[in-house]
Amino acid sequence: MTHAVYTFIIAVMDRLNFNDKKHIHFIGIGGISMSGLAELMLKNGFTVSGSDSGQSAITENLSSLGARIFYPQAAGNITDDVDMAVYTAAIHEDNPELMEVRRRSIPAYTRADFLGAVMMNYSNSIAIAGTHGKTTTTGMISEIMLNADVDPTISIGGILPSIHGNFRCGSNDIFITEACEYTNSFLSLVPGTGIILNIDADHLDFFKDLEDIRNSFRKFAGLIPADGNLIINSEIPRLEEFTEGLECRIFTYGTAPGADFYPENIKYDENAHGEFDLCGRDGKVITHIKLSVPGLHNVGNSIAAFIAARQAGVEPDRIAEALSGFGGTKRRFENKGSFDGVQVIDDYAHHPTEIRATLTTAQKTPHKTLWCLFQPHTYSRTKALLKELAEALSLADRVVLADIYAARETDNLGVSSGLLAEEVKKLGTEAYYLPSFEEIEKFLRENCMHGDLLITMGAGDVYKIGDALLKK
Repeated sequence: MTHAVYTFIIAVMDRLNFNDKKHIHFIGIGGISMSGLAELMLKNGFTVSGSDSGQSAITENLSSLGARIFYPQAAGNITDDVDMAVYTAAIHEDNPELMEVRRRSIPAYTRADFLGAVMMNYSNSIAIAGTHGKTTTTGMISEIMLNADVDPTISIGGILPSIHGNFRCGSNDIFITEACEYTNSFLSLVPGTGIILNIDADHLDFFKDLEDIRNSFRKFAGLIPADGNLIINSEIPRLEEFTEGLECRIFTYGTAPGADFYPENIKYDENAHGEFDLCGRDGKVITHIKLSVPGLHNVGNSIAAFIAARQAGVEPDRIAEALSGFGGTKRRFENKGSFDGVQVIDDYAHHPTEIRATLTTAQKTPHKTLWCLFQPHTYSRTKALLKELAEALSLADRVVLADIYAARETDNLGVSSGLLAEEVKKLGTEAYYLPSFEEIEKFLRENCMHGDLLITMGAGDVYKIGDALLKK
């Protein structure tokens, strides 16, 4: 860890000792991640206030727990007794509350910096990083710890059915969280155990290129203290660049012999759920794992989760038991139901690697024709990865494309879903672009046949089309 990073986090930590209750104001308290942190601080005895643009079920829940919430955001919401403020990346410097905080010289921290300081109050913190698979692996580790009755605190980027949401406040022993690379927010964390699942070219609206991304992951690995653990996928190219010079313990995993942990005798059931013998570097079987989530990629995710849980003291058989009961998080190869004999699966995949993994898994699932309804996510990603997206989508029998989900972007960069459809067609796969959800729903209802499999795919709101098909 660099001295500058350590000094900064310690400075935040000094103001966030769980034994020294302060008044914390959350600017944008109604967001998913911010609300979880606010709830955590309330349950640890802190005074919490916050603001948002309007009331919601989230803010009403926080109010019922004791938070004082203002609508809308205004300078007057920053009262004299506020000790520190937390804000998200969506809050700009001209925000009236942030301006008032600055004027009063009240310490203010980004959500990521605050999360890093929170984690340092836990004896065992686990941060899961990687371009793909963070939410699923976080869910696996969470499920294991819940099954082992260790009362974990959990922050996950999706809905985990067993905790009925994305955040759980537990004891101050184990903290489990996703570590997102976008805007380098994971560099604000100091995990006792850090996991790197994979590294791919993504978020190219922020990173310059793949080497820039790799450099950030190298820095993340360097944040792990000497008495901590790095768990890393052995199949990441030039692996030594991430492990050389580290003082912490290093555990590698992969899908073939040569790693510290790897699977043997992999088999899949009719739903593409894998089961395998987990082996150590010496080739001896440690335990047998049977999964309830599909695909080879989840075999790898489960091994990473196994190592993290084992280092936290959970016995192998207890880990295997919990993994067998883990059915995934929302929007990760989620079986939504069927209409007219057509099975509908929803998946969050939006990067070529994720799309390829999802469609490869779908190919192992019984079907007549494999349909993929895809909504590209952001213009920058679509333009940068146009060829790769087309190649991944071509694994389906037929592809239907919705308009690009712009998210935070306003410039279309000259790219469109129609252009992506043409690239898919060049590869010999049927592809259709339809400009509205209503047209797509009508087209799929008329063309999908009994026994077909439809994947609704993307990080935007494409799942709504599947929901509409299932309702009628």
